[in-house]
Amino acid sequence: MHDDPLTPPFATKIAVAVRDDLESWQRLNVTAFLVSGITAADPELVGEPYVDADGHQHLSLLGVPILVFEASAETLRNARTRALERQIPSAIYTKQMFATGYDADNRGVVAAVAGADLDLVGIGVHGPKNAVAKILKGAHLHP
Repeated sequence: MHDDPLTPPFATKIAVAVRDDLESWQRLNVTAFLVSGITAADPELVGEPYVDADGHQHLSLLGVPILVFEASAETLRNARTRALERQIPSAIYTKQMFATGYDADNRGVVAAVAGADLDLVGIGVHGPKNAVAKILKGAHLHP
């Protein structure tokens, strides 16, 4: 095994699960926010900037695969619990966050609710492949 997280075979994986009753725009929005949380927590997963044949530089991207799943509200709650039990950090998005206007308000609506009572619409995790698979047990690959 090698130490470079950006070179296959990948020892870890990123997975995002969004609730199966969301509108399409909500699923995309939640996925983007959750992946940004994982990126902020693990900047070593970001590759080098892209440069096209004309020499124009473009922003760096995550250098590892991301799997996107859909799941029921119950499966998301269970995934949060399993992530906590396995000490795998998670990015979360709650239903109440759709009604806020900015980051501080988002943190406020999360802080107002006990963890077990969060109305999760999405969760993102990055960790060892087997742990991530167990955390997202019951979720299905997004169609």
